[in-house]
Amino acid sequence: MDRNKQIIRTSYIGIAANVLLASFKAAVGLVAGSVAILMDAVNNLTDMLSAVITIVGTRLSERPADHEHPFGHGRIEYFTAIIIAVIVLMAGVGSLIESVRKIIEPTMPQYSTVTLTVIIVAIAVKLVLGRYVKEKGEQLKSDALIASGADALFDAVVTLGTLISAAIMLIWDVNLDGIFGTLISLVILKAGYEMLASPINELLGSRVSPDFVARLKQEVMSFKEVHGVFDIIINSYGPDTMIGSLHVNVDDTMTARDIHRLTRAIASRIYEQFHVILTVGIYAINTDVQGLGKLQHDVMDYAAHHADVHQVHAFFYYEDRNLITIDIVPEESVKDGQAFAATMESDLLSRFPDYHFSIIVDHNYSE
Repeated sequence: MDRNKQIIRTSYIGIAANVLLASFKAAVGLVAGSVAILMDAVNNLTDMLSAVITIVGTRLSERPADHEHPFGHGRIEYFTAIIIAVIVLMAGVGSLIESVRKIIEPTMPQYSTVTLTVIIVAIAVKLVLGRYVKEKGEQLKSDALIASGADALFDAVVTLGTLISAAIMLIWDVNLDGIFGTLISLVILKAGYEMLASPINELLGSRVSPDFVARLKQEVMSFKEVHGVFDIIINSYGPDTMIGSLHVNVDDTMTARDIHRLTRAIASRIYEQFHVILTVGIYAINTDVQGLGKLQHDVMDYAAHHADVHQVHAFFYYEDRNLITIDIVPEESVKDGQAFAATMESDLLSRFPDYHFSIIVDHNYSE
């Protein structure tokens, strides 16, 4: 079963569980003549909203690429997760307001055997459902499912707080409803904020994980012709669609045909292993160890030992202009790229006075 089908199936399970729980509460409420239990049953029906939103978002994200959206519609999943996170935040705010009101104007809730039975069943169902949905979300890398599962778990926590408060009141005649509710509401608000941050960061273009970059570099370096991997840029267009680029160092003796074969092989391997649509650029290593190769080594080594330099690559010598260009990735502490480039050019000129230098300040997008 593919990823989207698993997400939709999990969401349907969530809907079915909420319908069964709502039906149970409605039946108990009718038999016991409890309006509160009937209202709680209605609340369970509204809890299905996150599952419905997840299904709709997943269906929309499946739409193929078109002229206006050449990379597909996968990012709709991030909007789905944002909507669910906002629902959680709204629930947290509503719960906080109600809890603070109970602290200011405390009321003594009435609990019966029927009410406590409903509470215990609700906790059990929501805990099982929330854990299942959240684990599936983590397995499928679905922010929407993770948020939906967390929503169910928070319902269980809120209900558990009600049960603990009821037990304390029945045993010691102390009403802690408002205090428990306030603490739980703050936890929900914190979690809702964290749920909101993940999809927003994806839409803004967050840095890919170091583990992913390390595995990708290792795969590219497995090609015997590759001597280094640089400038890795990965953009996410949904959990199943990543597009990126990188450069590799190869010997300057390779022909255009050799390079064509190599870059095609790298792109195919990376798509198979990581599902990344990759563009591969080339940097040449000068193999003449006595002439240009020695110059490349000396310049690169000198620049790499500068205090503010993180990485050096892309050496190229223009014979007709006696010009050397190199790309330098400065340390994150460097804020003024133009001043940094001027300093580096001056330092290199003082060390290699027979050449002109042009420094391209590069950026670390992935490491």
